[in-house]
Amino acid sequence: MLRIVDTRTGRLVEVPPVRRHLLSICVHLPAGEAGIGLADLRALLVGDVLARTAELHGLQSRTYLSRPDLPHEQAQALGGAMSALGVHPPATVGVHHADGTPCAAADVHVHAYGTAAQDAVGGVLVDVGQVGPASRESDVTDRAHFLAPGLPDAVAPEGTDPLAVRMLMLGHAHRAPVVVTGTALGEARRMLGDWRQLVADWAQEPSRPIPADVLRDAHAALADDLDVPAVLNALVTLATRADVPAGAKFETFAFLDRVLGLDLAREVGHRHRSTP
Repeated sequence: MLRIVDTRTGRLVEVPPVRRHLLSICVHLPAGEAGIGLADLRALLVGDVLARTAELHGLQSRTYLSRPDLPHEQAQALGGAMSALGVHPPATVGVHHADGTPCAAADVHVHAYGTAAQDAVGGVLVDVGQVGPASRESDVTDRAHFLAPGLPDAVAPEGTDPLAVRMLMLGHAHRAPVVVTGTALGEARRMLGDWRQLVADWAQEPSRPIPADVLRDAHAALADDLDVPAVLNALVTLATRADVPAGAKFETFAFLDRVLGLDLAREVGHRHRSTP
């Protein structure tokens, strides 16, 4: 069972309803002149994680994107930014319509911050929290200048893995606001690098089954309103557990990366065993 809180009622709702095996998701980006920014990409990220979680629970998923009518260059920039953040491309991309077509029948409507609620037609409404820089930070921004191809330097400074931005956002509940700072990005980049090194080291050991308690708790957290921060915290704890073999740690990180989308196995086969 996969459940998510409906913003309108504050209650957990099972999705998809009526025991169907296909979950349809529509991500709504706001119409406006501010351009496409981190708040919009965060909504796309939430939709991506929801789809990945559904598939982990044995469901099929289909994602639609409802966005403003963008110039060709800006539409390409949006696609490049999605790719850089590891967001799977939606099955259908459409410009806003009064009747929400083809999103009208979606099971879940994921709204970027600032999107009008009336854009959703039925289904579960999920409002995604705001994304913004700290008041004194000038190295990151939300919407301004976010139209360059791919992920711009304003969001991921040169030398920063864009998936560190993904990791930073995944560390917050999807309804909570996220403050993006150079310090926070640096910490996410460090943790991502450390995990990839550990996964590469663990991959050299014999495979072992995923610990039942970790698997059970991760499934439960994801099924209960997409509690990705709890999954990340569980992996932090698992990495230091002396009672879990290296091969089991590798299998766990690789399995849960199907939802996290952090490319944790990137360094497998490219690094030597770390020394104590």
